[in-house]
Amino acid sequence: MCNLYSMTTNQEAIRRLFNIIHDNAGNMPPSPGIFPDGVAPVVHMTNSERALSMMRWGMPGPPQFGNAPITNIRNTASPHWRRWLKPESRCLVPVNSFSEYDQKPNPKTGKKDVVWFALNDDRPTFAFAGIWGVYNGPRGTKSKPVEGPHNVYGFLTTEPNAVVGPIHPKAMPVILREDDWNTWLNAPANEALKLQRPWPDNQIKIVKRGTDKEDRKS
Repeated sequence: MCNLYSMTTNQEAIRRLFNIIHDNAGNMPPSPGIFPDGVAPVVHMTNSERALSMMRWGMPGPPQFGNAPITNIRNTASPHWRRWLKPESRCLVPVNSFSEYDQKPNPKTGKKDVVWFALNDDRPTFAFAGIWGVYNGPRGTKSKPVEGPHNVYGFLTTEPNAVVGPIHPKAMPVILREDDWNTWLNAPANEALKLQRPWPDNQIKIVKRGTDKEDRKS
């Protein structure tokens, strides 16, 4: 599952691309390496208008597992996720690239490469299909917990395509075309969930691989 991605596009460009009306993100720094429980920009609806906010990555999991944060959501038929599939809880997660560990160690290093995927070598901004909500418990490390409430998010996954599959055969994030952003944010759940599908093979590529856990746009 995807537990590392990058978002380095500047804030003004994000506002323009996503037609943001309400920018609640403050001074948003570039994030070449976003990890679980990290804070990153999310596009959501506020009073029928698009807003940009910083949220913490990881939705609360099922209570029987202690609400452990879940970053990637595959089974949208689960009763646990049903409450967040309404339009008011769906969001867009801006992304430049995302990564998965290779299946086999690199013979030169003995370690599994971090493999980065993007739409092309220029790393244009795109969006994952996400959900968001409010979590009232603590987040952060056990030694330095941050008390809630927290705005939190996760994104959907689906079957991998032929580019991602050889690296990570279990799943890939749900990437949305710009023409589908409004559908994801506003349509009824049964229509919006039709977008939970693999991204076309010819519209994504491996742009970097190695040990680097950050992907900066050159």
